[in-house]
Amino acid sequence: MTRIAVIGGTGYAGSHIVAEAVRRGHTVVSVARSVPAERVEGATYIEGTVLDVPGLLAELEGVDVVVSAVAPRGDMLGKLRPAIAQLNSVLPEDARLGVIGGAGGSLVAEGGPRLIDTEGFTDEYKPEASEAIGILEDLEADSSDRDWFYVHPAGGFGVWAPGERTGTYRDGGHVLVADADGNSFISGADFAVAVLDEIETPKHSRDHFAVGY
Repeated sequence: MTRIAVIGGTGYAGSHIVAEAVRRGHTVVSVARSVPAERVEGATYIEGTVLDVPGLLAELEGVDVVVSAVAPRGDMLGKLRPAIAQLNSVLPEDARLGVIGGAGGSLVAEGGPRLIDTEGFTDEYKPEASEAIGILEDLEADSSDRDWFYVHPAGGFGVWAPGERTGTYRDGGHVLVADADGNSFISGADFAVAVLDEIETPKHSRDHFAVGY
């Protein structure tokens, strides 16, 4: 049993990760700015924000894995990258950091450009995609021995396309996962399956990977 904290645990990705972690019998703490009315039975909910790293650390003492499922959008745009960098620098050495990123930082093919650098990438999403990529670059530049992982969801991942839990997914490594028709999708529940599989059986130590169907 692993002690897991999910920052942004009431959001779309975070709530699915909390539910899957509880389903597997782990000790789970959801951290968000407010405690939701509807909660996953078996999880502990606390108020907190990644923007207050000292306060966050006091709440997360003894946690084995910290997963940030906070998106760099809205009032978090421009603030999330330095907050994650600070969190990574002060977490206990034996705690693993996981970051839920965006599809924009994954490659379209082996050795190919990142999705954000392709012609069809929507300008509206470039600021948050760029910040998510910056977070990954900071982790890659970290010279400490801290273990971390970073997950790129499929291009069609979001509350607008929730899907169902099948328990299956494909790991594309650094490459965006898409089907034969070029569609890239994964349900919230199966994305959480991929995250928990990585927590339970690490395959991407200090690395990033993309998941989809």
